[in-house]
Amino acid sequence: MKYIYIINGRADKLPQYKELYEQLKQHAHPYDIYTTLGVGDATRYVRVYCDLHPQEKVCFVACGGLGIINEVASGLVGFQEKQMAIIAIGGKTGDFLVNYPGRDFRSVEAMLAGQASPIDIIQVNDSYCVNVGNFGFNSKVASRANELMAQGCPVHKAFTRGVVNALLTARYNRIKVTVDGERITRGFMVLCTIANGQRVGGEFNCAPNAKVDDGLIEVCLFHSMSLLRLLMLIPLYRKGEHIGSKPGKNRVIYRQAREVKVSSKDLIDVYLDGELLIGSHFEVKILPGALPLRLPPVNGQ
Repeated sequence: MKYIYIINGRADKLPQYKELYEQLKQHAHPYDIYTTLGVGDATRYVRVYCDLHPQEKVCFVACGGLGIINEVASGLVGFQEKQMAIIAIGGKTGDFLVNYPGRDFRSVEAMLAGQASPIDIIQVNDSYCVNVGNFGFNSKVASRANELMAQGCPVHKAFTRGVVNALLTARYNRIKVTVDGERITRGFMVLCTIANGQRVGGEFNCAPNAKVDDGLIEVCLFHSMSLLRLLMLIPLYRKGEHIGSKPGKNRVIYRQAREVKVSSKDLIDVYLDGELLIGSHFEVKILPGALPLRLPPVNGQ
């Protein structure tokens, strides 16, 4: 099998990339390196390569954070004979990799020793989501956090400050959400997540029951509520204890679904794995087993 390492061109000067190149020298295997030219380039490259080499056995290795993981995965949709692997670089990978405890995603040797396992991917209109999509309060948090991280703010601090900003500006959102034909919104809502994985924002366990290979979307919606109740829920939301909690009674809706529809009279921001999608109507569905992901052995075994 051939391996193509997809390097994030916006961050290839990080010292972790130097470590990656050193690892590649130590492990002989057929490989190429592709450095992306900008946002969305990894998706384009993977799709074109797969179209031009339909018979070639190849594993595309996403080297970077959740953004590059999303782009490579998006390019592989429809090409199940190909594989994807991950070499985690930087601090924005943990939200997805927390779904795989005990596996070393920073080692080329471990990646080469791994085996492919099909996982689900969420389709949102013509875009895709590997981990978590969110809108309402969450998207305002992510928007502000991304601004702060671009200015050099650490991930956890950026998201904490994003939460404070959203508490003041994003607690009342008139968005309609339908889950497998059932409307679950009434009046205003605070936030909603559509999840394949368990965690978002570096620390929020939004979908504690999520499994990346069960063929289901985890939907968690907060109806509008008083600021006091929301402040009581946020620590529980961080720990994944918001479902069935006393503060969340009659305010937190949790569903497992195969299709979700989201609509608004106004344009809204939806964040898919931290990348922005703008619109007023979104069709969401799960693609079971659509992504062959090469997983390192558990604890090196």
